[in-house]
Amino acid sequence: MPDDAAEHGVRVTAVDQGLPAKAGLAGAAEAGRTWRATAAGYLALTKPRIIELLLVTTVPTMVLAAGGLPPLGLVLATLGGGTLAAGGANALNSYVDRDIDAVMHRTANRPLATGALAPRSAMIFGLALSVASVVWLASLVNLLSAALAAVAIGFYVGVYTLGLKRRTAQNIVWGGAAGCMPVLIGWAAVRDGLGWPPVVLFLVIFFWTPPHYWPLSMRFREDYAAAGVPMLPVQTDPVTVAGWVLAYSWVMVATSLLLWPVAATTWFYPVVAGVIGVVFLSEAHRLRRRARAGLTGAALGTMRLFHWSITYLSLLFVAVAVDSLLPR
Repeated sequence: MPDDAAEHGVRVTAVDQGLPAKAGLAGAAEAGRTWRATAAGYLALTKPRIIELLLVTTVPTMVLAAGGLPPLGLVLATLGGGTLAAGGANALNSYVDRDIDAVMHRTANRPLATGALAPRSAMIFGLALSVASVVWLASLVNLLSAALAAVAIGFYVGVYTLGLKRRTAQNIVWGGAAGCMPVLIGWAAVRDGLGWPPVVLFLVIFFWTPPHYWPLSMRFREDYAAAGVPMLPVQTDPVTVAGWVLAYSWVMVATSLLLWPVAATTWFYPVVAGVIGVVFLSEAHRLRRRARAGLTGAALGTMRLFHWSITYLSLLFVAVAVDSLLPR
C-alpha cells in the first residue's frame, strides 16, 4: 500500500501505482495528436496546393521584370507576402463556404466541414494572415505590391466568394481574376510599377482559369448541384461546357503568344508556348469530341485536361523565366 511504503521510507513512483502513469502518458500523447491535428487544420485552411501554383507564376514574372535574377531577399520577401495573402484569402473562403464544403464529397474532409476547427477561429486566422500580408509587403517590398495584394484578397473574398460563386454560372470566369494578381504583384515588387508584359500574363491566367476549372467541376457536377452552386456544368450540358472550354483555350494560347512581341523575348519562349499550347488545344478538342460522343463519368476524361492545365501553366512560366536568362 502506498501509505505504508512511504512510512517505511520506500520511494513510490507512478509506475508502481500502475494506471495513473499510463493515463498520464496517454493524455500527453493525445495532447500531442490534438496539437498536430489543429496545426494541420489551420494549414489546410490556407489550401497549400493552390498557393504553390500561385507562387509558380510569381517568381518567373519577377525574373522577367528584372531581366535576369532579382535579388534573393526581394524574391523571398515577395513570396512570403504572397503566401500570407493567398493563405488568408483561402482561409476566409473556407470560412464563408463551410456549409458548401460539408455537403460536397470532394470537400467534406476540410477542417471546418469536419468540425476540427471552430468557424470563428478560422475567420480570425484568415483575417490575421490577410492583414499580415499587406503589412509585410508594405514594409519589406513596396506599397504598390501591398495594395495589389489587398485588392486580390478583397476581390477573392468579397466579389467571388460572397458575390459571384452562388449567383452565376460565370462565377469562376470573373472570380478567377484574383488568381491572376500574383503576376502583377511580382512585377510591381521589382519595378515598383506596372507595364504591358504583366498585363499579358494576367490575361493568360484569366483565360486559363475556365478551361482549368470547368473540367474539374464537370467531374464533380453532382457535388456542386447538391450544394446549390451554379457552376456552368450544373447549368448546361457537357457538350456546351466543352465548347466553352475549347473557346477559352484558343484565346488563352493566342494571348500567351502576345508576350513574344510585348516583352521582346527570344525565340525560346514562343517555341515552348506554341508547343505546349498545341498540346493543350489537342486535349480540349478531345474533351469536346468525347462529350459529343455522349461519354460520361470517367470515360469523359475531364481530369486529363484538368491535370494537364496545371502542367501547362507551370511549363509556360518556366519558359518565361528561362527566356529572361538567355542572352539577347
